[in-house]
Amino acid sequence: MSGAHERGTALVDGEKSILEWLSYGIITLGVVTPVLTATTFLRETTSLFGIGLLDVFALLTALIGFGVLGIGVGSWSGRFETMPDERTGVTTGVGFGIVAVVAAGLAASQLVGVGVVVWVPVALVVGLIVAVGVLVTREDLGTTVPVGVFALGITGLVFGDVLTASWSWEPSGLSAAFPGYLVVPALAGVTGLLGAWAGSLASEGFGSRGRQRGAFALIGLSAVAMLAVLAMLLLFIGRQGFGHAFSEFSVGIGPAVIPVVNAEIPFVRIQMPFVTNGYTFRPDEINGIFPAVVGTVWVVVGAVLVGVPLAVAAAVFLTEYAEQGRFTQVVEIATNGLWSTPSVVFGLFGYAFLVPRLGNDTSLLAGMLVLGFMLIPLVLITSREAVLAVPDEYRDASAALGVSQWETIKSVVLPAAMPGILTGVILGVGRIAGETAPILLVMAGGLRDSAPKVLGSFEFSSVPPFVTNDALLASAPTLPYQLYASITAGVSGENAEAFGWGTAFVLLLVVLSFYAVGIGTRIYFRRKLQQ
Repeated sequence: MSGAHERGTALVDGEKSILEWLSYGIITLGVVTPVLTATTFLRETTSLFGIGLLDVFALLTALIGFGVLGIGVGSWSGRFETMPDERTGVTTGVGFGIVAVVAAGLAASQLVGVGVVVWVPVALVVGLIVAVGVLVTREDLGTTVPVGVFALGITGLVFGDVLTASWSWEPSGLSAAFPGYLVVPALAGVTGLLGAWAGSLASEGFGSRGRQRGAFALIGLSAVAMLAVLAMLLLFIGRQGFGHAFSEFSVGIGPAVIPVVNAEIPFVRIQMPFVTNGYTFRPDEINGIFPAVVGTVWVVVGAVLVGVPLAVAAAVFLTEYAEQGRFTQVVEIATNGLWSTPSVVFGLFGYAFLVPRLGNDTSLLAGMLVLGFMLIPLVLITSREAVLAVPDEYRDASAALGVSQWETIKSVVLPAAMPGILTGVILGVGRIAGETAPILLVMAGGLRDSAPKVLGSFEFSSVPPFVTNDALLASAPTLPYQLYASITAGVSGENAEAFGWGTAFVLLLVVLSFYAVGIGTRIYFRRKLQQ
């Protein structure tokens, strides 16, 4: 008896091991498939690893489908030791019902070609049948069979030459067409996510632990998908604009003359004409965007100087001085409303109110003020939350030492809240640095051959206004506006598209540089707090 018990235990352990390995294999395929989908979206291609693109995704969906069905049938037949519930959850049933409605509707309308009067009722009936069927089925079958059928259905459509590279989905009412070489990878990516979820459920033997693992997998895959979209965006812009941005890029060593000692020393020379040149309209020179880069930096710096002090001061007043009542509630509502206000409305305000009062012409100063106003709501909201997050023990300890309220705010509260404040500044700068509509209305500078010289244009006098700066009161170019003008109006000539992609690439680098500076500053303050 004892020997038979040991053999049974070993057999069960072996079966568990098989289930785990099979589940992890499906999870791996479920992660790899969306990654390959993103790769195909990033660049037009007809093959992967020397195999036809659609065949690769059909093979992946087939592996996922057969693997998931194998898990479900093995659990139902007792081959695998699992603990599924007697009924599948309502959320799962509704989710699969929605997927069935979409799949049946697309199949009936696009593959069969029936009209809306037919395919809508058919899709609803199919979705209802699937939802009810999943609800009344045991959990192991209810969570695996729909995924397996969906995956194998895609495989059959591809291998049956129904979904081909030349096939196109043209939704009625939209002037767009989705070719098969994009539709099939998208369907495979969805299949991969569903397969990873089903594999996560099975890896814990279904039941409550399986649902917990499945929820964790969905959340994790959502985060991965978000990062994948971001990476795809960055890579696509880099692929399109890198070549033009680095055209005739060179690094060399040349002599540099030191005027004081009149001597020459070797000096590393980096030439990147697209970034360091202005726009000269000369056919024999490479036109660049240096004035627009400088203009973008200046308008962001000016907006930060205008908006951040006002926002932080308002946050401190509302949190530390003002009584929490009707007044603070009104300010909160107004702040949230301003944050959700479209940027073009800020631009119209600047065009109608600021421009007439600043020489009745577009100017760099008007752009700084408008973007500064846009920056205030977000920085105010995040700064107030950061100040509220500072423990009251800090304030009480400072007050116990006889420190005044303002000194406590300046020396204790604000340093502790600085990482949160900087987070709001980083997010705000990321928004305003790429704004086009306000810049178009209040400071459009077009294509220039020279950058605005703000620091060298200050003039002081003994009569009001005592300080003047012609560069601040003149229009200036920026990267977002120059990108808009290049692509929509073709103002940069025959190479407008390449010029626009190069501008977009440099704009992305400038915005990421702002992020890097902000994140570095935040890390510095966090380390200061930990000391």
